[in-house]
Amino acid sequence: PVFAGMNGSAIENFSCVIYNIFLMNCTWQAGRDAPADTQYCLFWQKSRDEEEMECELYIKDENGRNMGCIFQNVTIGTEKAYFLVKGYSKDSLIQFYDEYIDLYKIEKLMPPSNITVSCDEIENDCIIQWQRPQISHSNKDLCFKYEMNIKYK
Repeated sequence: PVFAGMNGSAIENFSCVIYNIFLMNCTWQAGRDAPADTQYCLFWQKSRDEEEMECELYIKDENGRNMGCIFQNVTIGTEKAYFLVKGYSKDSLIQFYDEYIDLYKIEKLMPPSNITVSCDEIENDCIIQWQRPQISHSNKDLCFKYEMNIKYK
């Protein structure tokens, strides 16, 4: 397909991360050859069945240009989510940028919670227990691997 718009005007370095269970940040950089007045708008669609929504909380640079978005109450579905960033300028047409992302692949996991240690000096052993991290996309205990680093003082 032919993309309308000036070469080098679409955003670059688009990336998103999900953290604290239900928050998502997406950020990008302005296109290298985008005019100074270019403003960008982010739209996303969680799945084909859901409506496309525009970002409600933009992250702006010192010139008031949108350079990212904070999403709240994000839940992860089974389909790839669709992201679209459009650009607008008085002077010229701006190329759009789009990408499909598996949301579960961009989730930054919380640490395990309620860690307890109980040691028995007579048996010379310790039991360490914890609850798995909360995650936004399922309640399954599958797929979790834990690594412990024990230091003796």
